[in-house]
Amino acid sequence: MASGPDSAVTNSLVGLGGDGLLTARSVDVGASRESRRRRRLWTVAGVLGVPTAFLWYRFLVGRPFDVFALPQVDWLLVTPILFFVLLGVALIGSQVVAGRSPHVTYRPEQISTRLADVKGIDPVKDDVVRSLNLFLAHKTFTGEMGGTPRRGLLFEGAPGTGKTHLAKAMAAEAGVPFLFVSATSFQSMFYGATARKIRSYFAALRKAARQEGGAIGFIEEIDAIAMARGGISPMTGGGAPMTGWSAGSVGAGTRLAGSLFADGHVPAYLPALAAAGSLSTPMISEGTGGVVNEMLVQMQSFDAPARGQQALGRLVDAVNLLLPAQRQLSKPTPPVTNVLLIAATNRADNLDPALLRPGRFDRRLTFELPAKAGRRELVDHFLATKAHAPELADPALRDTLAGVTQGYTPVMIEHLLDEALVNALRRGAGAMSWQDLERARMTEEVGLGQPVAYTEHERRLIATHESGHATAAWLTAPHRRLEILTIVKRRSALGLLAHGDAEDVYTRSRTEMLALIQIALAGQCTEELFFGDVSTGPGGDLAYATSVAAEMVGSVGMAGTLVSYAAVQNSGFSDTNIVGRVLSDGAGRAAVERILQEQKAAVRTLLGDNRHLVEALRDALLAREELIGREITAVLEAARCSVLMAGTAPTVIDLRDAAARE
Repeated sequence: MASGPDSAVTNSLVGLGGDGLLTARSVDVGASRESRRRRRLWTVAGVLGVPTAFLWYRFLVGRPFDVFALPQVDWLLVTPILFFVLLGVALIGSQVVAGRSPHVTYRPEQISTRLADVKGIDPVKDDVVRSLNLFLAHKTFTGEMGGTPRRGLLFEGAPGTGKTHLAKAMAAEAGVPFLFVSATSFQSMFYGATARKIRSYFAALRKAARQEGGAIGFIEEIDAIAMARGGISPMTGGGAPMTGWSAGSVGAGTRLAGSLFADGHVPAYLPALAAAGSLSTPMISEGTGGVVNEMLVQMQSFDAPARGQQALGRLVDAVNLLLPAQRQLSKPTPPVTNVLLIAATNRADNLDPALLRPGRFDRRLTFELPAKAGRRELVDHFLATKAHAPELADPALRDTLAGVTQGYTPVMIEHLLDEALVNALRRGAGAMSWQDLERARMTEEVGLGQPVAYTEHERRLIATHESGHATAAWLTAPHRRLEILTIVKRRSALGLLAHGDAEDVYTRSRTEMLALIQIALAGQCTEELFFGDVSTGPGGDLAYATSVAAEMVGSVGMAGTLVSYAAVQNSGFSDTNIVGRVLSDGAGRAAVERILQEQKAAVRTLLGDNRHLVEALRDALLAREELIGREITAVLEAARCSVLMAGTAPTVIDLRDAAARE
């Protein structure tokens, strides 16, 4: 049994346990860089030393010569020669330029981002630090421990989750050149030029790695050049093996309801309900297939010999042709090139599976949306450099901000704070307040307020409708957070209630699902109770309630049947999403209708018993048009307390009678 290595670098690597970052200067990358630096100094000394010694020799023997004297030139002879030389350079240069690598090289000192600036993605960050340690100590890990360092990392995730940000921090911390390139910049209108650009990029990456002891390459949006080739399914042949785990609709469909609007409007930042279906192989041209092939070859050829070694190898081959077998010369062994290639995409499932196998992209890291703890960390990080009122220094208020930004990416959180600063400037202040943040969030999630001239009847109808939503949410789901209640028109919503979970949740109980249906149907019930009629306003509410009920019936087994409609594959019935599958089936449609009718009756009774709460919110909305956060619950609690203190049933005014008198 082999004994374990005991070198200083190995001990440092083991001692950190993968959680801390090695110092580049003290490990293999620093040693390689120092060795190359000394070799370059000796080369410069040799190149300059020979002519210097020759000039000193001529000077000492008394035969100096003027090195600046120009020879006599016949310009009539030289001019046509120069013309044809320049013409040839122009013709050849256009081809050379067309195949140049489009990358931009950043030195470590040019990158201001550090790992300490990366917030909210700690699990990914920890794994990246381990990969970076293997990159820095690659010789030790290979020579003494027998391992193979990771050569490629694939960052996948939604836009704005920090993929490029983390890659820059890695290059800065590693202290090596960072070769950034966008995959679209490889594309060319000339056939074959794209493959030449890819070859040039990897050649530049290997050259930088040999000169600096290591180099990090980053390809942004790699899906532009690495989609699955024709005839190859993107779901097989690479990446993680297929297992028994399945993406249940509880984690997808019901997660959507974590933050929603009672009129059925869903913010753009939330993912849509996952639609079950088969993945089709994308159609792809022969030229693109050749580009993918070039990527595969280059990622397998990180240790290709340099041009000097190739020339020396050809010379050795020529000499060996003249030598007997026992006297053959050995060709130079190509050195190990310390390269780490990082690629980012939000369409990893469509990449060619050959790219995802070990040896190319060894590690596939998914950048999820930050959880509440990560969002709180991001809020603290961004507010440290942005002007804010003293109230925003309160930890409780920052916790609230982290809670209401559920579903936000790091970039979206920073943008929200910037928009809050714009709102502060608009009101003549030099620092953002909580109200500025709330209004910025309202604008980002729902849209800019567009006040319209409602008729008096419409104004009362909309205020009553939205008050019914808020009252039902407060009574049936006290664990939910009431965020915004408004009758100001925003986009297609004449009014809305925004409500969400107080904490991040990833599953829902049957009781919670039924409560969501009741909240959605409360607007229609309130119109019936107060006006004796219904309007077209609840259309979006019914669509949302139907989606939740269909999820209960056909996906999560909450309606008396355990049959999952999501299991249907490869038939005409599977061409629609889960709602379409359930409603296309007679029994499923009847089950959905039964759930909706039962919950409508329940919430109608509940609102009938609490009309005073609806009226209090309606009057507050008519007076102020918009209530935010604590203002909503304050009105409801005051209305409840007034009734409890009076000890009598509240007086109810029938608006239909009032309208008839008018």
